Amino acid sequence: MKKLALLLLFTLLTLSGAALLGAWYVGAWNLIFPNDQHDSQAPRLPANLQQPAILVFSKTNSFRHRDGIAGGLRALETIGDNNDWSIFATENGAVFNSEQLAKFSAVVFLNASGDMLSEPQEAAFESWLVAGGGWLGIHAAGDGSHKGWSWYGQNLIGADFTAHILGPQFQVARVDVESPGHPVAQGLPATWEHEEEWYSWERSPRARGFNVLMTIDESSYSPIQNGPGFERDLRMGDHPVVWTNCLGQGKTVYSALGHQKEAFEAPQHLQLLQSALIWLIDSDQPCRKTDTALQ
Repeated sequence: MKKLALLLLFTLLTLSGAALLGAWYVGAWNLIFPNDQHDSQAPRLPANLQQPAILVFSKTNSFRHRDGIAGGLRALETIGDNNDWSIFATENGAVFNSEQLAKFSAVVFLNASGDMLSEPQEAAFESWLVAGGGWLGIHAAGDGSHKGWSWYGQNLIGADFTAHILGPQFQVARVDVESPGHPVAQGLPATWEHEEEWYSWERSPRARGFNVLMTIDESSYSPIQNGPGFERDLRMGDHPVVWTNCLGQGKTVYSALGHQKEAFEAPQHLQLLQSALIWLIDSDQPCRKTDTALQ
């Protein structure tokens, strides 16, 4: 009897260990063990940081898109090399201070998730952006893990995340460019196909005055979340995937693309990222609140 009890205990511990290891591997560790840790010691910036410089931030206090972050960083570094930009990547939130932020023309939230920054760090970022910075949010930067930072949701995302497709999780769909004249859409075809874990929101950020550049054709994929014993319809009708906003003197771009590393190998997505960064760091390209003049 004692041997049986020990065997059962060993089995449970083994299964629990395997489950925890699996959660860590797929990036769900912080969903099981929520993390609100904030960095306090700022990173050392390279002495040879050339201008323009771009800060790539991928801290994950919620779900971690492990391979999406790795693939995205490789893509951004290549884009930076091709354009003679300095790329500095970190997961240290203490870089969000006025002195260090002043050295960057743009900040990229590369699948950054969760409660990433302390209130002083959030305030430093907000001030930097409104004063003329540029922000690019990628995929998880627009998910539901940022609810504790209301300014971020209201001014950078403008839409409340609901869910992503499931069963299958990744599907090919057609992306339609609504504003082909906008600098962020430069070099892109009017429509193209892309495989993604497609996000949905309660309603389009267009309703809050954001400038929608690209939408997804909901007839080209199955906008349904299928799970054990449930099915959820994620159709929005007006279903944006790339949009911009003007914030003081600053410019913002959000793109829902970028869950898997393969997404950062697609030529249209690479073009989108490059065009977005060019627009964000170019002070001669103004931000317009609507895209009426850019059609």
